[in-house]
Amino acid sequence: MPGASAQTALAPIVDANHDALANAPFAGDFPTADTAKALSEELYFERAVQVYLWSLPAVNLFAMKEGSEKTYGAGYHVLPVWKERLNAKTKVTTPNSDCLYAMGYVDLAKDGPIVVEVPPKTQGILDDFFQRPLTGPVIGGKTYTGDFGFVGPDAGKGGNYLIVPWNYSHPAPKGYYVYRSRTNNVLVFFRAFFTDPKNLAPPNQLVAATHIYPYGKRESALAMEFPDGSSTPAFMLFPQDGTYFDMLARFVEQETVDPADMDMRGMMAAIGIQKGKPFEPTQRQRELLDKAAKTAFKMSKDEIFNALASQPGGRYYPDRQWVNVFAGQNPEFKASGTFTNLVQRDAYFTSAYAASPGMVVDIVEKGAKYPSTWRDADGNYLDGAKTYQLHLPPNVPAANFWSVTVYDSITASGLENGQPLPSLNSMDKPAANQDGSFDLYFGPSAPAGQESNWVQTVPGKGYFVILRLYSPKQAFFDQTWKPDDMKRVDR
Repeated sequence: MPGASAQTALAPIVDANHDALANAPFAGDFPTADTAKALSEELYFERAVQVYLWSLPAVNLFAMKEGSEKTYGAGYHVLPVWKERLNAKTKVTTPNSDCLYAMGYVDLAKDGPIVVEVPPKTQGILDDFFQRPLTGPVIGGKTYTGDFGFVGPDAGKGGNYLIVPWNYSHPAPKGYYVYRSRTNNVLVFFRAFFTDPKNLAPPNQLVAATHIYPYGKRESALAMEFPDGSSTPAFMLFPQDGTYFDMLARFVEQETVDPADMDMRGMMAAIGIQKGKPFEPTQRQRELLDKAAKTAFKMSKDEIFNALASQPGGRYYPDRQWVNVFAGQNPEFKASGTFTNLVQRDAYFTSAYAASPGMVVDIVEKGAKYPSTWRDADGNYLDGAKTYQLHLPPNVPAANFWSVTVYDSITASGLENGQPLPSLNSMDKPAANQDGSFDLYFGPSAPAGQESNWVQTVPGKGYFVILRLYSPKQAFFDQTWKPDDMKRVDR
């Protein structure tokens, strides 16, 4: 197992720390001054670690909002579009470089209920800022949540979506799909598809037909702006150090208080984060917060790299390394019916954003699937200095398209590998074998004659791979088609 020697070296240190706390002296049945200080600081540290992990979905998304607004401007009318696809210069967790992205952020507390006029032939998500799909209408006995477009109630025909607070009590206006949010802030996330990577005008025209404005104020609303994220990249990653808690404090100040969060708000209050009060940790608390954030971040990475595969349904195949980040088919990680799977939740939000049934639920030839791997066929972590082959058997089961993308193992952003995009998709027309299968290569240089089937990696950088199947076919679900593992070929 990779890292086993480091674990062995650390174990005595961790055990000694635990022993010191467990055996901290009480005198006359009361803690000594040193014991009280040690236990108090440890409790502060532990609460900070848990606050970090619990708030990951919110801070991940709030970092995207702050980064976007710093670069492109703020407001319901600002919808940044990566007009030449999202390359590795933009820093955000696990973006898809093989369709057109547009991402905006609306604030119900500031602007009231918001209308999103969705153009036809798009697919997208409406999430609150804990990345929970908004609750939509019940149509034909089906409750829609989060999705709009092809897998939403408009079924790709376009429509008017009205985003309202969770306690909105007015009758649903005719001609709108009403979606309720538990947070003031809402992510509006578009995907637009193309068939020719050299002609991105059609999907750009679709997105440019979007209108977002306060309900009842279409004529007086600010004119839509569509900044180009491809030409002006943004930094939208959440912090890995103590500044994470400053960002969390800014988020808490902007947000409504959800009664379901009172216990975790108590955890936040215990480390100094309360709505309506300044966040002013002492120097010593700053030191503990910094250590807690760095520890929690590494814990979250361990959960996706190691713990996730052991969860129910965590592996797609018992004999392969491909992991299912949405095992359980529940976008809120509540498939058990009795608890939230925190391992799955932490693992996902340390490396990704946005969740909806269209991404999660098994729907033949709709939505998408995202088999992911950070290990090769031998179980070793992927190494940017080595060369691997990925064999995709004939008839890849994607009615729309398939792609493979490489990501930085630490930031989960697209790997800056020197290529225009850190991905390869079926529309790029990679060379097929005689039987219709594909052999794809990952390494610092292309094997001879395989340039069209190669994704570059970076020596000294770990990475992971996501195989995307858009509109997956039945062969994926019944596993009559399975991708091979990443096999090392340079030895």
